[in-house]
Amino acid sequence: MNDDCLFCRIAQRRLPAEIVAEDDDVLAFKDVNPQAPTHLLVIPKSHIARLSDLTPETARVVGQTVLMANRLAQQSGIAEPGYRLVMNCGPQAGQSVWHLHLHLLGGRPMKWPPG
Repeated sequence: MNDDCLFCRIAQRRLPAEIVAEDDDVLAFKDVNPQAPTHLLVIPKSHIARLSDLTPETARVVGQTVLMANRLAQQSGIAEPGYRLVMNCGPQAGQSVWHLHLHLLGGRPMKWPPG
């Protein structure tokens, strides 16, 4: 864990968040600035700053975040019409919190590019 990291503090319950799912390694909560009717963030509980920091030892957590996002999409009723999963890596991609996270977006038609 990283004491300076917003998402680490949420995972440690040191900051409030509307948590919707959790297991031993992954946590999901509602985005405070939703970009779609369903907008959840799915994070590993362990601190990994960005997608490009993954190692063979930590890579399995990406699969776990996707599996949790898939379950949440089913539970939210957005799986059948479709949903978007987004992971940003670095400032030019739009990453603003330096803790690996996956956005689960759905509940409306999505455009490409996003916006």
